[in-house]
Amino acid sequence: MQARQRAAINKMGTLFVVATPIGNLGDITSRALETLKQVDLIACEDTRQTVKLLNHFGIQKPLISYHDFNEDKRAEELVRKLAGVTNVALVSDAGTPAISDPGYRIVRICRERAIPVIAIPGPNAAVAALSASGLPSDEFLFMGFLPATKNARRQKLESIANVTSTLVFYEAPHRIAESLRDAREILGEREAVIARELTKLHEEILRGRLSELAQRFSTGEEGARGEMVLMIDRKVIGGASCATGSSEISSFVAALEAESLDARTALKKAAKKLGISRDEAYRRLSAERSREKA
Repeated sequence: MQARQRAAINKMGTLFVVATPIGNLGDITSRALETLKQVDLIACEDTRQTVKLLNHFGIQKPLISYHDFNEDKRAEELVRKLAGVTNVALVSDAGTPAISDPGYRIVRICRERAIPVIAIPGPNAAVAALSASGLPSDEFLFMGFLPATKNARRQKLESIANVTSTLVFYEAPHRIAESLRDAREILGEREAVIARELTKLHEEILRGRLSELAQRFSTGEEGARGEMVLMIDRKVIGGASCATGSSEISSFVAALEAESLDARTALKKAAKKLGISRDEAYRRLSAERSREKA
């Protein structure tokens, strides 16, 4: 164990944020194992899941549940222990705690109260998926899980339609087809990659256009199984990036209208050019013209 980590364990209560495997147990780091052996208490999302991990490596430690439904109460309880000489490891069911998992609240409280927090880095599904996707990874926006309801999901997608980064989401198998269809309509036709069951026996990475992937999961050609990471390219196929989507629509419409096309036909052709629906084209055109008037 590193000197700083050993000193922290010997002298004061410290919170260790420990990343654990997302599937293959061989991905756990030696530092993570050493930390789990040394701490006094392990706070975990699901004690049943963490017990399997600990048993595999012959580790026996007291466990306490720490999940979405008890996070506020449990955070205060754990902080009281940490304020003494109790050293606590925080783990999630898989991957890195606090990344679309419980954890940030207790970390924030510890920071506010000058309780040491040490990250023990390791597996993360979003980063692992992006590294194997073939999509641009120099700049990406991780959004966690898309909203479960259709209206909220579409609003979220609309709010990031102009982002010029690769988009990364987590998604549930039973919602993947609908999310792909919504993304195609709102973001336009783009290249996308779905990574599922990463590091596990049935790991699979699927690549295609949003419309193609939506069709595959809708028809049953590809069964929706396992935890998924959905990644979407930053650019519309055959068009500009969505950051200039409204300006492009405005330019297309103006040029087409100059050719004596009526406004409705011009908008329809511009939408087709950018690979988005007519309704989405109309929303973007209206927003662009509103900004021009402001």
